[in-house]
Amino acid sequence: MSGNLSLIQLVVQASVVVQIVIGLLLLASLSSWAIIFRKSLLLARARRETDQFENNFWSGGDLAQLYRAIESHGGASGMASIFEMGFREFARQRQQGAGSPDLMLEGSRRAMRVAQLKEIDRLEFSLATLATVGSISPYVGLFGTVWGIMSAFSSLGDVRQATLASVAPGISEALVTTAIGLFAAIPAVVAYNRFADQVGRLEVRFDAFMEEFSTILQRHATRGMAAAPTVSAAGSPAGAMPGPAAPASTRVR
Repeated sequence: MSGNLSLIQLVVQASVVVQIVIGLLLLASLSSWAIIFRKSLLLARARRETDQFENNFWSGGDLAQLYRAIESHGGASGMASIFEMGFREFARQRQQGAGSPDLMLEGSRRAMRVAQLKEIDRLEFSLATLATVGSISPYVGLFGTVWGIMSAFSSLGDVRQATLASVAPGISEALVTTAIGLFAAIPAVVAYNRFADQVGRLEVRFDAFMEEFSTILQRHATRGMAAAPTVSAAGSPAGAMPGPAAPASTRVR
């Protein structure tokens, strides 16, 4: 291979099949990088929002007021949406006189579980694409390499004396597809593992919050008071919360 043979020349001089393989790999690489940048921003924002909500939740403020603030902004995402759905369902059942505290708590837990599943699905969206790119790109590149080498050696049939110089350009063109396949696969695999770990950590935090919030709601429901009391972290009633929007006010310290 001549010293001035560049990567672009190798791609231009490659066979049509190899060029198609290179094009598919470059498209897969661009798609994976777009997902990587978008998912990085999404998960960073999700962690920020989760930290902020937990600070607000455990700051000792009125949770009915926190619920109204979330609702006034047109809903929320992440842990705030789990709280919103659980609080809303608990308040609705208490307003309708659902009766058994266990039924009220079970309804609230189901609502929170649905919200959690939706959030996890939103966070995991497009991760399967990264996994696909990371797993199949090397094989697609290998296919292009095998095809290119086959073409290089088949062209030797018209040559009386085969030399390394006569097959080196063809083999170099073929090996380019393997390099591009690895270039597409490695960032996708690294990003997938990193994002999957981050989503898993957020899911654990969501589960922990659901258990903690369910404990607070259970303590509130078992008191069976006609008016919706405010419950502190110690569990002592501290007054009522008027208004149909949030009949159950919960205070956490």
